Amino acid sequence: MSLRNPYQAYENNQVLFAKGEELTLLLYQGAIKFIEQAKLALEKNDLQRAGNRMIKAQNIISELMVTLNLDIEISKSLLLLYDYVKQRLIDANLKKDAKILNEVQGMLVELLGTWTEAIKVVRPT
Repeated sequence: MSLRNPYQAYENNQVLFAKGEELTLLLYQGAIKFIEQAKLALEKNDLQRAGNRMIKAQNIISELMVTLNLDIEISKSLLLLYDYVKQRLIDANLKKDAKILNEVQGMLVELLGTWTEAIKVVRPT
């Protein structure tokens, strides 16, 4: 493996060696990052890049949706929330609307914080 991009290699290793709950954290972080990049692209009127980044965030939300265990009650609520987030990302992309992106990003930041705290309870350091 070439180390042309050590940061990319580090990110790949994070994903390859992460445990299930850590993967969820990485997915939240990735979606938040892509939404931030989409907002910056909108500011620069780079609509193609903005759209591309919103699609990447949508794909992450889709991944979160398919990994839910619907036998667990809270997963049903999360599925509805993820579906809402994905629809809002689609709306933001169609309208090129940074306000919608802010709304969705705020929701994901809250989920990230909640998930981080849940992991600490399950696995205290």
